[in-house]
Amino acid sequence: MTAPPSSSGDTAQTLAAADDWFLHHGLSYFVPERRADVRNALRLRRTVPLLVVVALVSAGAGVALAWVSGEFSAAPATLVALGLLAVIWYALTALHARQIITWGLARTFGSLRQLLPMTTRALPLLLLAITFLFINTEMWQIASNLTVGALWLVVVLFAVLALGFLLVRLPEEVDRADDAVDDEVLLRTCRGTPLEEASRSLVEDPAADPASYAEVTGYERWNLVLVLMVVQVVQVLLLSLSVFAFLMVFGWLIMTEPVLGAWSTSDSPIDLKQALVQVSVFLASFSGLYLTVSTVTDEAYRAQFFGSVTRELERAVGMRAVYLALRASSVSG
Repeated sequence: MTAPPSSSGDTAQTLAAADDWFLHHGLSYFVPERRADVRNALRLRRTVPLLVVVALVSAGAGVALAWVSGEFSAAPATLVALGLLAVIWYALTALHARQIITWGLARTFGSLRQLLPMTTRALPLLLLAITFLFINTEMWQIASNLTVGALWLVVVLFAVLALGFLLVRLPEEVDRADDAVDDEVLLRTCRGTPLEEASRSLVEDPAADPASYAEVTGYERWNLVLVLMVVQVVQVLLLSLSVFAFLMVFGWLIMTEPVLGAWSTSDSPIDLKQALVQVSVFLASFSGLYLTVSTVTDEAYRAQFFGSVTRELERAVGMRAVYLALRASSVSG
């Protein structure tokens, strides 16, 4: 039988090593000190003044740009763009999301070989439908009349819808990971980590019950959701870029000035290069929304998109349970 940690110093070292492991695996909110920082950063007395300043600066810049360019859509587009940049900056700094995003990106790009099976499953039917939309007269007429600001707002709208859908469905993936945690799962998930010895000690200790800490709640639950979201968004973005590249090549091959001249509803002909880019961006962003919904609702897609990440979720849940049980035992001891 493995003995429990011999002293409070050993336990403190184990917990510190586990904290470092969490930070290097995109689990910033599993560390109590980081979690406290995030809780303070989200207090109204800090977020409201920042929100007001960003809104005023963004609105002023948007109005000025709209006045200079003569395009009304430039104002809301600038407001949205600067607002998103401010949110990203605050998340990367005050909310300690940098480790989460960095690990998610590394995890995704480290498994690009798995993108090909996903592509062969997700893209064929989508490309068939997108191709018919691409050669639709109304689509090119709409795209040719879109300003850059209006196109940006459409892309943001599709992205917000996709992210909103993920925020509703991804917590279900986390719930699946912490539903069936027992001693065997704890030992398996902690193997090769700083908590391997502690997991054996706690499992063999009849007074301890580390599996009772398996349910993930609060900021830690949202940490796992954010990890899933980063992985999902990057994968969908790569597939959307594939659609964009296909449409650009396809349009360059089949679209000609006489065709666009026949489709034009005004005296000025449709600009082929500008319209091609705008139609491709519009349909690629729509494809991203479609792929996001499909990969979460369709079981076959879900298994491919989340198959490898599910193991990471289980390991995070198991390590967290042992980590909390070890902290509780050190306090009670």
